[in-house]
Amino acid sequence: MKITNIRELKNINHEVLKYMSDKRHEKVVHCYDKETNLEAIIAVHNTNLGPALGGTRMWQYKNTSDAIKDVLRLSRGMTYKASITGLNLGGGKAVIIGNSEKKTDEMMHAFGKFVETLKGLYITAEDVGMTTYDMSIIHKETNHVVGKPTDLGGSGDPSVVTAYGVLMGMKGSAFYKWGSDKLNGKKILIQGVGNVGKNLIQLLQKENADIYINDLNLEKALNISTKYNLKIIKDNIYSSDIDIYAPCALGGTLNEITIPQLKCDIVAGAANNQLAKENIHDELLSKYNILYAPDFLINAGGLINVYSELKGVSRDEVTTKTENIFHTTIEILKKSNQENISSQKAALKIAKERVFKKHNA
Repeated sequence: MKITNIRELKNINHEVLKYMSDKRHEKVVHCYDKETNLEAIIAVHNTNLGPALGGTRMWQYKNTSDAIKDVLRLSRGMTYKASITGLNLGGGKAVIIGNSEKKTDEMMHAFGKFVETLKGLYITAEDVGMTTYDMSIIHKETNHVVGKPTDLGGSGDPSVVTAYGVLMGMKGSAFYKWGSDKLNGKKILIQGVGNVGKNLIQLLQKENADIYINDLNLEKALNISTKYNLKIIKDNIYSSDIDIYAPCALGGTLNEITIPQLKCDIVAGAANNQLAKENIHDELLSKYNILYAPDFLINAGGLINVYSELKGVSRDEVTTKTENIFHTTIEILKKSNQENISSQKAALKIAKERVFKKHNA
């Protein structure tokens, strides 16, 4: 096994190297194990508030450059997610390049050994393409892993708490926009019905919302539609006549093409990095009078969940911290209005103040 600096990687384009330089990551390592066909990138963005914690995503990227750019964005987001949620953690992330359906236990063992070499600088957890079972295999090689099965003393599947945090963000956004946090009768489109999406559906049904779904995997969408008696929107999801759009799959769906099509009042979902270009598309949403609940705030429930495992926090405290997303969402939206800046910039401003205040103290 080997670990190399990102600049030693081959075939990395100039744009990705510039992206890394701009975001000022503390450490980025390339993990490659020929025997198990493992190729992974681990990125540590900032550890001012504590060790870098962030899930591992397994995805079939087109190339290594795409994987690196994704892990850099995701790890940076984790820094500010932990900060704005009030957690003493830094931001990190890992990606494994490959089809998750071809994942093996041997590959997870190899990845666990790589995590162990970082000696606690980075703590891994579950993300897209990974499961609590995978965390149990990784745990055999390192203690720097959370999101383990409950029978191993872990906090289990984080998607339940993630979905609850998204609900809190939706309700906070609704309260600010419409003067009531009630979602009954509101038309809500969930794009992506993976673990978080499914849990969000169940929560929104209790709210008596009018739920629509979309997923790239039509068979999955059909199964979920049948199970929960929901309507599927197959095409033109952005121009659908809905109240809330909830991106719950991969990021980058909000851009110069999709935003002008939106007919919703609120965007509030679980996906990371929903804005394709953070400093441009946040302003575009504002231009179209669409309220945006910053993703790194409202999808923080999963991080809160695994933080409880790391710090021994009780389930009641997890619930309280997750419910506080409601109040923080309203606080950020008020700050956005008062300072005439986008909600994304308002949220980042608060998060960065905590990260760098701690560092300079």
